Amino acid sequence: MRVYSGESHVNVGSGSDLTILELATLIARIIGFTGRIATDPSKPDGTPRKLLDTTKLANLGWKPTVALEQGLADTYAWFIDHAGEVGARPLA
Repeated sequence: MRVYSGESHVNVGSGSDLTILELATLIARIIGFTGRIATDPSKPDGTPRKLLDTTKLANLGWKPTVALEQGLADTYAWFIDHAGEVGARPLA
């Protein structure tokens, strides 16, 4: 953001998309959840695509340096290490 001075928003993202179930499965794997993730195919999954347009950010020369899986794992590790500080308890 050191080189952006516009007034409109800038989407930050990787430019890739995944479903809610794919995200839930990824998070479950990271946190060690081995239970079943239940879905109800009779109900819509919200917005069919949740992909942000990151063109403006890419044109500024920015690209993500941390993959989603690694970012989630790092965030969860931080949460485990700091859960007491934020008044939360880890699931495990």
